[in-house]
Order: sequence, then C-alpha cells, then structure tokens
Amino acid sequence: MSKTLQGKVAIVTGAGRGIGREVALKLASQGARVVVNDLDAAPANEVVAEIANAGGEALAFACNVTDSDFGSRLVKATLEKFGAIDIIVNNAGYTWDNVIQKMSDEQWDAIIDCHLKAPFNLLRAVQPYFREVSKAEAEAGKEVFRKVVNISSVSGTQGNAGQVNYSAAKAGVMGMTKTLAREWGRMKVNVNCVAFGFIATRLTEPTTEEKTVSIEGHAIKVGVNPDRIVAASKEIALGRPGTAEEAAGSVYMFCIPESNYVTGQTLICGGGRGGF
Repeated sequence: MSKTLQGKVAIVTGAGRGIGREVALKLASQGARVVVNDLDAAPANEVVAEIANAGGEALAFACNVTDSDFGSRLVKATLEKFGAIDIIVNNAGYTWDNVIQKMSDEQWDAIIDCHLKAPFNLLRAVQPYFREVSKAEAEAGKEVFRKVVNISSVSGTQGNAGQVNYSAAKAGVMGMTKTLAREWGRMKVNVNCVAFGFIATRLTEPTTEEKTVSIEGHAIKVGVNPDRIVAASKEIALGRPGTAEEAAGSVYMFCIPESNYVTGQTLICGGGRGGF
C-alpha cells in the first residue's frame, strides 16, 4: 500500500529536536523525503540517521534561519538533492521572554527575526519555483497541490504576559498565512498554520532549577516550575500538556491530500486551551 506522502519532498526547519524532529519523522514515515534543518549539525544528522535507519531518505542542512541568505540556500540545496519541493513546515523557534519595560531591542529583534522574518525569507525564496512548476502543471492539465504549514502559538492568538516579542511574531505568522493563502491559491499551494498550546519539549520540561541553553550566543532560560505546569494543566480541557508527537500530528493533517481544499486556516493544537 502506498504511503500518504510517497514521492513528496518536505522541508522542516528547526527539525533537530522537539516538535520539529517529530514532524520530520512523521512525514518521513509516510514516504516523504525530508530536508532536516537545524541550527546545530549534530541533532540534524541524528534525525537524518533515524530516518535512514527506518528506510527513508533525508538531508541534513545546518543553518541559522536568521541568516539573510538562509531561504535561498535552503531552496537551492533541496532542489539540488531531491529535485522538488512539495511541503514546507516553518517550525524553527525559541522564546526569550521579558516584560515590555525590561525587554531589550536585541530580544525583540531576535524573536521577530526567527519566528516571522525567517519564514518570510524562505517562502519568498521558494515562490519562483512554485510559480514555475504550477504553470507547467496547469498547461499540462494537472492539478498538483503543495503545502506550507507555518507554526504559531496560542500566545499569538490570545497574548501571554512576558512574551510581547513572541506573541507579536506569532500573531504576524497568522497574518502572513492568510495573505499567502490568497496570493498562492492560483498556484495550488495550501498555506495553513498550527498554533500550539502547552507542548512538552526541552524548553518546557519540569524543573525547579535555573536551566539555560545557548542559542546564538545567548543564555536562554528553559524549563517550567512543576507547580506552574499543574496550574496550566487545569486550564487545558484535556488536563495535560501535549506531546511533541501529538503536535506533529496536527501539522501532518495539513500536509496530506485530504486537506487540499483547506487554506488560510489556523488550527489550535492546545488540548482545548485557547481554542474554544
């Protein structure tokens, strides 16, 4: 039996860990060849190896999504390796929180650049390819759909104290999604968005310690006090944070043929938090 995404080529940014990793593995499990982008080469290579061990095919592409030539380089590398692009998942990101009066320009710019400008750069870079192949397919009487899934957050749909930069970027992602859905419908490109609620990853793991990870030379706090997780879970209809695998499943729904007539939409994957 043919797999759902057999023959498709997918790009997933921020795919070395967490949700991005699970998205890459999910798409690969359904037959897609996957370009695994991550800031760090080691986790990207590990995901590629995992896909290969399962019988799939993938390419690691280590690059900072905030680099000015990120989009053009990634598109070029994908086409050189696989000859096509069918799915793009703009997932890369992190949080660097503070209340507005304490937030620096550097914090604001870093999060806007990563979450909003980077997807813009990648999608701008891929547009000429989408235009070229869709024109050829239309002339041949074929209707072939391609997929873009942008990642937002309930911080973008309803705001979150201490995250004015992240909330603004994620709200912008939803606006970009709606606009590109209108611009790219003629090319048969579905552009949709998934807004995550509380998903359990290394950034939200329970801890009572002060933990940080280094991102672009900055020490970014990670982890959530267990008491806060308990309190947050009470606001979730399903009673717990989601898993990275569950988050990946919501992205997958926008990548399959069954969603060919769905575009410009934001799906909240929050277990009922922020979604009713």
